[in-house]
Amino acid sequence: MNTHDSTEKFRIDKWLFAARFFKTRSLAADAIGRGRVYLNEVRIKPAKLVAVGDMLNIRIGHDHYEIEILALSNKRGSASLAQQLYCETEASRQRREIMAAQFKMQPESFYSKGRPTKRDRREIEYFKTKT
Repeated sequence: MNTHDSTEKFRIDKWLFAARFFKTRSLAADAIGRGRVYLNEVRIKPAKLVAVGDMLNIRIGHDHYEIEILALSNKRGSASLAQQLYCETEASRQRREIMAAQFKMQPESFYSKGRPTKRDRREIEYFKTKT
């Protein structure tokens, strides 16, 4: 973790990769380009520099994170080190827990397991021919 100087800045895509929000730096840059990451409520580009104290809004799938940058790093480390780079707001954490509970209560889709098996296809064909 690099915290040498409070004026030191790093690229947002490198920081998101180091903070373990995305598996690769290119995925982070792609999410930024698609407008899924906002810095201080402003849409940005992957080369934007971040500083300590900046607020980020990140959407990853159904999850929405509101975080404050506490430290800067451009090297990916362990998960425990990555969690020290930011602080998630309490409202964001509660909203994600509510969304997780709602998704858990939804019934599982028939096709959520992937491609149907041979037996599933036969049952589908059976129902199609009966109606």
